[in-house]
Amino acid sequence: MIRLLAAFCVLTMMVQPVGATERSKQGFGLMLTNDLFGDGYDRWRTGSFESSWIFAPDWTGRPPARFGELVEIRVNGEIVGPADLVNPAPLDRRYGQTLSFGLHTHFRPASIDHALGLEAVVTGAQVGLDHVQEVVHDVLGGRDPSLAVQAAQVSNGVYANAVWEAGREVVLGRNSRIRPFVELRAGTETLARTGVDLTFGRYGQSGLLIRAPTSGHRFSAVEDAPYEGFSFLLGADVAYVEDSIFLPSNGPVQLEEFRPRARAGMHWRSQGGTSLYYGFSWLGGEFNTQPDGQIVGSLQLRVKF
Repeated sequence: MIRLLAAFCVLTMMVQPVGATERSKQGFGLMLTNDLFGDGYDRWRTGSFESSWIFAPDWTGRPPARFGELVEIRVNGEIVGPADLVNPAPLDRRYGQTLSFGLHTHFRPASIDHALGLEAVVTGAQVGLDHVQEVVHDVLGGRDPSLAVQAAQVSNGVYANAVWEAGREVVLGRNSRIRPFVELRAGTETLARTGVDLTFGRYGQSGLLIRAPTSGHRFSAVEDAPYEGFSFLLGADVAYVEDSIFLPSNGPVQLEEFRPRARAGMHWRSQGGTSLYYGFSWLGGEFNTQPDGQIVGSLQLRVKF
């Protein structure tokens, strides 16, 4: 806990080139990810939400050049679980729930975008997301975790995550871009990831997109300049995973070192500014006894009155 507080103090001091009073809210983004929107099974990476608040002196259509000028406050939550929440197979992953609070900064000193941040991650029954899952199951159907599954879940804890992503967007033609990227993540899961995103349309052209850690989709946190129409997105990446508290080496299953993902999405925006993003992601197997991958769906809705 002391190391966690020290890490946040260091990052807070590093993002002070612009005083907090000079920043204002530039945008907010929220994405929901659930296998209900995908293959319909309540299993493995079953549900998550990702939310971001952006603060900066202004927004010029691109991240600022200086480190720490733009600040993102990020709150994410996720539930993982076995394929059967009542009578799981002996060699399936454990139930787990997490809630994270992050402080990040985005900057572009040259032609490469950087996103760097620290997160406090709370795990275990103390998080309470299982109660949200129960409400969803009451409304939409589904079985709640049994007492045995809850008792065996990932234990209560508080961890520190460090996250860095760097990417460079290259224009291919009118309203089409490609963006290769790399990501390093250490903490609850330690991994290195590389991949690419393709965009056909104006989505994200002059706004700020945040990557959802589970699905890999990038959702809008600072909106683009006004436009109307559709955009289409494709992406894929692969991660080398060194360790994970959700799949410990002394647990019933062993993590897969390589973790592939592939995704596709569509964004629509009306003349009045109302917009909808829907995408699905194929997530490759994460542990050695996982029989196949899974498909999750991601959704972001903005309504302008």
